[in-house]
Parts: sequence; C-alpha cells; structure tokens
Amino acid sequence: MQLVVIDNFSADETPTIPPKYADVFQQAGPERSRQRNLGAGLAIGEYLLFIDSDMVLQTSVVEDCLAEVARGAGAVIVPEVSFGEGYWSACKALERSCYVGDDTIEAPRFIQGILFRDLAGYDEELVAGEDWDLAERIRGHGARIGRIETPILHDQGHLSLWETMRAKYYYGLSMPRYIRKHPNVARRQLTLLRPAFVKHHDILTSHPTLTAGMLFMKTCEAAAGGLGAVVGWHRGVA
Repeated sequence: MQLVVIDNFSADETPTIPPKYADVFQQAGPERSRQRNLGAGLAIGEYLLFIDSDMVLQTSVVEDCLAEVARGAGAVIVPEVSFGEGYWSACKALERSCYVGDDTIEAPRFIQGILFRDLAGYDEELVAGEDWDLAERIRGHGARIGRIETPILHDQGHLSLWETMRAKYYYGLSMPRYIRKHPNVARRQLTLLRPAFVKHHDILTSHPTLTAGMLFMKTCEAAAGGLGAVVGWHRGVA
C-alpha cells in the first residue's frame, strides 16, 4: 500500500507531518480535482482511494473495497458518517445520514487505477460536483459501481451556518458546467427536498429540532449555491 499526500500549501504545521508517514508528499493547487489527479498520477498502485484531510479512514475500508472489486465493481462507494461540534454540525450529520444508499448523492472514492486513467480522472474545471461527474462517466463507460457498508468518518469541526453558505456559494460558481454536462441527473441532485428525506422520514421525525435546523440550513445553502451558479453563468463557466 502506498500513501500519497497532496497539500494545498497549508499555512500551519500541516506540511511537517506527511513527510514522516507518506510515501509521496507534494504541495499543489488550486483545487481538489487537480490535487486528486496529481496524486493519482504519482500513485503506482492498481487501485486508488481518495480521502480528504477532514476524514478518518476506518481500518476495514480498503479490505471491504477490494472484496467489492473482486465481485466485479470498477469503483466503490464508501458511505460517510459526519460528526462535529455544535448545532449546525449535528444538522449536517442528520442530513448526511439520509443520503446513505442514495446513488444520486453518494459517489465512489475507491476506483480501479486503469479505469480512472481511461476517464482522465476528475474534471479540473469543477470545484464541486466533480465526484458526481466522475460517477456518471464511470457508468457511461460501462463499469459497475459497488458499495460497502463500512463508512468513512467526516469531521465537520465546529460548523457555522455562514461557513456552509459561503462554501455552497463557492461551489455554485462552477455548477453551470456540471449542469451542462449532466442536465438530467443534475435536476434530481440539485433539488432542495430530496427523495432521500422522504425515504428516511422516520429519522427526521425522531429529531424534530435538528430537522428544522437542517431544512433551514438547506434553504440557506440553496440560496447561496443558486447565487453562485448565477454568477458563474455570467462569467461563462458553462
């Protein structure tokens, strides 16, 4: 197993840590699609697993993914379980718990290297939706996307409403490009009230305070993302 770490020029002590543990360490930007493609290009293994700096990898994830590949999958979805501090982090964790098993929201993180390279990796013009885009191209290529049950743990930290709105605005800037590439699936993915919420209504009704906050947060995020998309459209992102 090989560990490749790509750092986006962190200003703290982060760059001092990977050289102690990683097989390859390099700094690069500007966005995660570029960083992931660079890391994949430096990797020598047969399979690729992409994880971010705010994620905790459980010990059985790789083993479970390899078992799924042995059953014929070209790529594997690893579900996310969010955690963090404060009310808005709890709201985000509740939202993400509804997405487990939803192929329109979850995207593969474990991918056969040859398949990834055949598809030229992530679209570096996308700052959001790049994982959805790759998933659609994998399906279009004829490869099967499998899934495992063991999750990756996603540390939200102390999430604020303003922080998540700002992120959605930024992500929205390149969303016109994604919509242009995948108009049909984008209509299902970019709705405020997703079918996953109906499917998991029992989870939501059992946490009414968090559900109210989640719906308010989703409304604010949708407004911020929509504004970003309008700005991106006028900038000619599509």
